[in-house]
Amino acid sequence: MEIRPLSDDFAVSPQITPADVPAIRAAGFTTVVCNRPDSEVSGDQASEAIRDAVEAEGMRFVLNEFVPSVGPTEDAVEAQGRALSESEGPVLAYCASGNRSSILWALALAGERPTDELIAAGTKYGYQTANFRPMIEARAKQRA
Repeated sequence: MEIRPLSDDFAVSPQITPADVPAIRAAGFTTVVCNRPDSEVSGDQASEAIRDAVEAEGMRFVLNEFVPSVGPTEDAVEAQGRALSESEGPVLAYCASGNRSSILWALALAGERPTDELIAAGTKYGYQTANFRPMIEARAKQRA
């Protein structure tokens, strides 16, 4: 597992397993967000297996699927924002690579942080946040 911080209170990771959860807790995270649909995984990578491990460690688990063929829906962006605002500490979100989690984070924070900062945070790890600049800017304008 590789934790990639995008801000002081948010990081992303490629797919995790229950065995990774104690290290996630030890790193100080209080909420884990799954942005990967169960249709892409099985066994100990399924959301219920991760949920059980996360909750056993005393952390909050949020399932917020981002289906690549559908793209980042408004519901998913809003759910990501709620997960961030309702967390009592740092949040770790994961998907296959961390890309979808970084995109939802940037969209959820559009208008709260500068667009260039949101894009650069994901781009640092090779994520495709720059491709979503028009959506980030449009959300920022809506919130202004």
